[in-house]
Amino acid sequence: MPKVLIKTYGCQMNERDSEQVAQMLIARGYEMTTDEDAADVILLNTCSVRDMAEQKALGKMRLLAHHHKGEGKVLGFLGCMAQSRGAELAKKIDVDLVAGTQKFHRVADYVDELLSRKRSQAMDDARFSIVDVEEELGSQEAIRDHTVRRGQGTAFVSIMQGCNMRCSFCIVPQTRGAERSRAIPEIVREVESLVVQGVKEVTLLGQIVNLYGRHEFPRVGGKSPFVQLLEAVHAVEGLERLRFTSPHPIGYKADLIEAFGVLPKLAEHVHLPLQSGSDRILKVMRRGYTVEGYLELVRKMRAARADLAITTDIIVGYPGETEEDYQATCEVARQVRFDNAFIFRYSQRKETPAAEMPDQIDEAVKEQRHLDLLELTNGIIREKLKALVGTCVEVLCEGPSKNNPNRLTGRTRGNTIVIFEGDERLIGQLVPLQVTRTSGFCLYSEPV
Repeated sequence: MPKVLIKTYGCQMNERDSEQVAQMLIARGYEMTTDEDAADVILLNTCSVRDMAEQKALGKMRLLAHHHKGEGKVLGFLGCMAQSRGAELAKKIDVDLVAGTQKFHRVADYVDELLSRKRSQAMDDARFSIVDVEEELGSQEAIRDHTVRRGQGTAFVSIMQGCNMRCSFCIVPQTRGAERSRAIPEIVREVESLVVQGVKEVTLLGQIVNLYGRHEFPRVGGKSPFVQLLEAVHAVEGLERLRFTSPHPIGYKADLIEAFGVLPKLAEHVHLPLQSGSDRILKVMRRGYTVEGYLELVRKMRAARADLAITTDIIVGYPGETEEDYQATCEVARQVRFDNAFIFRYSQRKETPAAEMPDQIDEAVKEQRHLDLLELTNGIIREKLKALVGTCVEVLCEGPSKNNPNRLTGRTRGNTIVIFEGDERLIGQLVPLQVTRTSGFCLYSEPV
């Protein structure tokens, strides 16, 4: 039985794509492994959003190609970097497969062919590789199968692919293609299947998830296709929690804001990427909103759900960002008081407008701004977590803690990580807990 190792870089969508590939290989008799030496096939599912993710994947594959040279293993790149670099990867590194973001459903076929060639030694002396990064109609429907393990309480459901926004810093439209959405009945059937297998929480995935279906499906009763989808999934019997990621502020219209007040399964957590607190930088980024518009959205969201947790993404050191622009971002962080903030130093991405802009910021300045803003946001997060000590929270237990396997971990409805002691029978269950203390980044609790 051939063994396959899949290593994933990047976002939840990449994790979901890797799961689809794994399930298709398992269905053909392959066995998944985490042991590089035992693996017959090693696939790296890659990310291109930041240069560091690309360099990690490239470095890892070079080591693999060197260490396992002549062993007959199939080595391959999948995903975003495979899509953007294509045949260049097969030429630069001794890999057998390069499959783009619309070809995950083809990977099992390609692995079969490559492994058969290597094992039969039917190849001539010339290296044989498969490179497929072409667009494929209907590929958004291909990410629908799951590998649900016993006790699994959460699952990701892909509802669309691609992005049409063209933010000046982002390579995703080039790697993921144009927006393409799945039909609501198909998504509901997938969720129903997951719930039958014991899943209690699903997270709907899309590059800009709250713009789902805007080009394919009509508004009904004044509601956008995305809100129609939320209502349809919310109605699935046995589902306890519903989330979505990753959204864009312009997709939060009145019907979606209202949904947070009327759909009890919709978890009280939203991700609301800010990117910058400067109108000037937001315009250059092509984000489509102003700071005042963003703050007004925050006010409306909190009015709809008073206990709403708000998380965000922020980029520091964007080309042309002045100290005044940066301080404006800090001021928005102080006003909103985010429950979590993912802060990134701007990274030049080839073939994006921002990469060619003048006034690129020195790395030392980026690093200092990054550290200072982290200190600011982390201080606010610590205060918020400290205020939860002594309260009771509902946690969906996900399994053993990564740092201490003798303890369990899960998340609140507001998406805060909680560590607690308990029997493994709690895995996959909703557990009422009392918060006893905080480390500043997560909560520690005990069963009520």
